Amino acid sequence: MTEAQRAAVSALSKDERIIAAPVWLAQQAQLPNDAIERQHATQDPEGFWREKAKLIEWMRPFDEVFRFDLPRHQWFLGGKLNATVNCIDRHALGDKRLKAALIWVGEDGEEQTYTYNRLYREVNRFANALKKLGVKKGERVIIYMPLTPEGIISMLACARIGAIHSVVFAGMGTQALRSRVEDCGAKVVICADFAYRRGKKLPLKPTVDEAIRDLYSVEHVIVHRRGSRPGDAPFTFESEREHDFYDVQGGSAIHCPPEPMDSEDPLFILYTSGTTGKPKGVVHTNGGYLVGTTYLARAFFQIGDRDIYWSTSDIGWIVGHSFIVYGPLSIGATVFCREGVPDYPSPDVTWELCERYGINVMFTAPTAVRMWMSHGGEAPARYDLKKLRLVACAGEPLNPEAHHWAQTHLVGQSGGLVVDNFWQTEIAAPVLGTLPTFDARPGKVGKPLPGVEAAIVDPDGKPVLDGYGGLLVIKKPVPYMLRTVWNDHARYEKYWTQIPGVYTAGDIAVKDADGYFAVLGRADDVMNVAGHRIGTADVESSLLRHPAVAESAVVGLPDPLKGERIKAFVVLRSGITQSPSLLASLRDHVRQDLGPIATPSDIDIRTSLPKTRSGKIVRRYLKAVEMGQDPGDLSTLAD
Repeated sequence: MTEAQRAAVSALSKDERIIAAPVWLAQQAQLPNDAIERQHATQDPEGFWREKAKLIEWMRPFDEVFRFDLPRHQWFLGGKLNATVNCIDRHALGDKRLKAALIWVGEDGEEQTYTYNRLYREVNRFANALKKLGVKKGERVIIYMPLTPEGIISMLACARIGAIHSVVFAGMGTQALRSRVEDCGAKVVICADFAYRRGKKLPLKPTVDEAIRDLYSVEHVIVHRRGSRPGDAPFTFESEREHDFYDVQGGSAIHCPPEPMDSEDPLFILYTSGTTGKPKGVVHTNGGYLVGTTYLARAFFQIGDRDIYWSTSDIGWIVGHSFIVYGPLSIGATVFCREGVPDYPSPDVTWELCERYGINVMFTAPTAVRMWMSHGGEAPARYDLKKLRLVACAGEPLNPEAHHWAQTHLVGQSGGLVVDNFWQTEIAAPVLGTLPTFDARPGKVGKPLPGVEAAIVDPDGKPVLDGYGGLLVIKKPVPYMLRTVWNDHARYEKYWTQIPGVYTAGDIAVKDADGYFAVLGRADDVMNVAGHRIGTADVESSLLRHPAVAESAVVGLPDPLKGERIKAFVVLRSGITQSPSLLASLRDHVRQDLGPIATPSDIDIRTSLPKTRSGKIVRRYLKAVEMGQDPGDLSTLAD
């Protein structure tokens, strides 16, 4: 553990402030007795997950609930299904036909509502268009789009025909996009011409052009042209590979037969940063993923049939997949989504929208809570938030001060609850969390959810005492875990072999005597910047591609708003002189390469970097110095 993590363990052991679960909220809970549910899952895991699998519709019933041969695990073997039948058809062809499925608001004020009936038609039209372009079951489609209805429709259209989608956050740069296109062997790229962010139109198409310039494996590029304003240059297609999002649909039929998918067939690939500099293509499958997200959309997020639910995330991240698209739509919810940042054009915008649309349940990030906290409690107090009864946070540690502030100012009017939870891209839904049937303990995410067996161990896999920090592990698979890393199964196996027989999450955590877990941060060289995992190796590799850089090292440092900020240390090539313009060039290079989220906040130009005797750069030495800690004797550091 780092010194900061040790300090966090000490602080948590002394902070006994709790937030009592409101009685009325507990009475409405989807799981009226979480202890009984957890006991059922422990004593009869096969029966427990068989029961949860009844929440979705199967084209063919499964023969076997699970089969484990770790690190391999399979779920609902022999079963066939299609995610879109569950997310659209069963509602559009039933009594929710005219219910709002999506309510979308753009940063520029544009508003659109999609009933389940309309969503059914739009998804089927685009699915038929993909088929006309030759996209077949199992082929990969990259989606590089902002949070728009067209982005969600693209995901669902791929699922409809059995194509494997891979959404790339529409803020990542050329190299990040290219590496993902190459790794998954995408046949089609779907993008928008631009995205809105803080009142600016950010071009996306030029990034796509540069990323796929000489990638002949990409046969088609489909562009959602979002229209132009006075003074805008007209958008023109420059390649015979390119098609307009709506033109390519033409007269496509509104019915497209759903492709029967085996439970273990891949549904999507989502890339996440690792420690090697090469992004990991996390693979989630149809059956287990949909069972898990459907169950937890109700059981954890408490989304009811009459609720309007808002996740402030983006489809480029696992939260957007699981709890903007698949989970909420599978239970027939009304999903509110907005393109843009939560404090633009003013700090009031989030609360104005909550009042206008009557938001009942919100999922957001601790970074957003800390940002709202920095603006003060006056903004939410100006609006009627009496319908907002539950706010869930995930993506990074939620510090106690932010938790208490949110409890007072965000759900104070309703008397509701702010809850924490923990999961990862690799685990597509919560595994630890606070349910409305037990008290919240700020600084702690909660307890293992039903079906999850979690523990804190030392590097040798031995359990540590309550109150002591260690590695967070999941002792048995759950159906909504990844099955492999695309094109790199050996990399997947490390999750289960680092400590043999258990899944190692890569996070430092601590558990108290009452079974509450606190997750304190990463144990590896992955930084958590505003809830986004960024590998130090990713940023270092980008800097090394700059013609002025000879060596680079990157560390994450504590940041009161974003959780961590990026600091880079750079040794220049011979003959290169430091200057303000060079520093700007280095930042611009990383921004273009990886996107704004990976751009270093600070760059320190040095003549050398601390190394072991064999020449390995010692990042922990740099980090210790930056944090005012004793870095130790460099000459004694082992490789």
